[in-house]
Amino acid sequence: MKTKKGFVLRSLGREFILVAEGLEAADVNKLISMNESAAFLWKSVEGKEFDANTLIALLMEEYGITREVAEKDVTSLLETWKRADIIN
Repeated sequence: MKTKKGFVLRSLGREFILVAEGLEAADVNKLISMNESAAFLWKSVEGKEFDANTLIALLMEEYGITREVAEKDVTSLLETWKRADIIN
């Protein structure tokens, strides 16, 4: 997988918004709210090839959580990102 180009992550206090720029901005459905951990993952893999295991390892290392918890969170996150059409 890879993040799609044309998105900028903006901070709003403790929340983050992924905003479409350029041609992507024409689609108003491309305003994605992310919590701190989702934003951390986005920044970590932006513009790079990655898979679920990459995200799981990043979460485990950054937050000291178990693999089981990380897998659950990553599965949910990837479903959200796919529905939002922000990853390939």
